[in-house]
Amino acid sequence: MSERSALTRLTGNGNGECGEKDCPNVYRTATGSFVVQGDVSDAFTPPSGEGLVEIPEAVLREAFRALGW
Repeated sequence: MSERSALTRLTGNGNGECGEKDCPNVYRTATGSFVVQGDVSDAFTPPSGEGLVEIPEAVLREAFRALGW
């Protein structure tokens, strides 16, 4: 697993819900995949090795804006 500092933070830079490191955020990896940080969800039980998180719609919209989508 990469250190958080090796990821590109797309949200939480003062333009969204908060700017702290413990808030819901979306990160982009060097390979172009995404890492999502958010509240753990119990909507269903994911397969072993996977997890579910919930993030506000505003955080995803902020990530899309950061990517120019």
